[in-house]
Amino acid sequence: MSRVLKGCLFAVLLAASQAGAVTTATITRPLGIPAGDATIAYDVNARGQVAAVIEEEDGRRRAVLFENGAITNMGTLGGEYSEARAINRAGQVAGAAQAKDGRWRAFIYDRPGGMRDIGTLGGPGSFGTAINDAGHVAGYADNLDGDYRAFLYTGSALIDLGTLGGKISYAAGVNNAGQVAGTSALSSNYRRAFVWDADRGMVDLGTLGGRSSSATAINDAGVVVGASETSARRWSAFLHDGTRMVDLGALIGYGASYATDINSAGHVVGTVLIGDERRSFVWRDGVMTVHRGGKGLHLIHSINDVEQVIGATYTRKLEAATMRSTAIPVADRGGTKFLLGVLIALLAAGVLVLYRQRFRGIDINNVAMV
Repeated sequence: MSRVLKGCLFAVLLAASQAGAVTTATITRPLGIPAGDATIAYDVNARGQVAAVIEEEDGRRRAVLFENGAITNMGTLGGEYSEARAINRAGQVAGAAQAKDGRWRAFIYDRPGGMRDIGTLGGPGSFGTAINDAGHVAGYADNLDGDYRAFLYTGSALIDLGTLGGKISYAAGVNNAGQVAGTSALSSNYRRAFVWDADRGMVDLGTLGGRSSSATAINDAGVVVGASETSARRWSAFLHDGTRMVDLGALIGYGASYATDINSAGHVVGTVLIGDERRSFVWRDGVMTVHRGGKGLHLIHSINDVEQVIGATYTRKLEAATMRSTAIPVADRGGTKFLLGVLIALLAAGVLVLYRQRFRGIDINNVAMV
């Protein structure tokens, strides 16, 4: 076989092996989960414990904990459904579950105490969305007027965090200093991202020039992330450093973008929507990296302090998955099937060359490949 043909075959085999091996996402699927069930990971701590949800084929969802390849079903509060949304360093989980009457109630879960209802603001329901290392839970709950309000739970009754002038608010993140980030309605009914602390109360973080904004997470330095409408009426991921709102979506340059989490190092993750296509992004050390749809995480929910990004991939169903924040995007150059086709064509060419050499006396070492 000619040196050129050998070189072509080696290059194609190498490319095919790389195309099959390179990936940015690792499926997190402990044993015992039926093949037809979908899994979605919402949060991961530095110990690698994952707060997740299993959705059965009939649509029923259960809060679960993934740890060391094992799965713990957290159960419910007497109803059919439960959702796990956040986990702290100690492995305590916050979320919501149905009670016997079908109402959703915020819970805190740990192995010694199991799932515990943390109450409401006087209304029938509540939902936990975030938890800090002290076990303080943030979320939203119905009040006596039937409006849902952002709350902070520190071990006794839920604290109503108020609003920015409207009727509703909801919390999405809480840090170890007790600061809460979320979204509140104004008196005009537009919604704004806020940060709350015990000294200042609820503070409007503004927008990127548009009418509305929403906060999704806060780190221990008080840096808030989320999404804001711009003056061009496009939603764009933002980072608020305490003094100003920085447009992260402008670094992407296309689509609508939404930041979903930030870790202690200030690294931000989120989602980009372009029509029906969903991409994921990581903003790390001033560099924006976008992973194409199907090549990274389909859903991207959080990033921990050891640089694990958590969410879900999607083929025929959602599968809980993680990737490193430093992962290099996978470039789609036609895929393994295309490379296999090229390989077959080259092998066919090699066979033809050998045939000619045998029957026509051609010196194979002098064959020129085109």
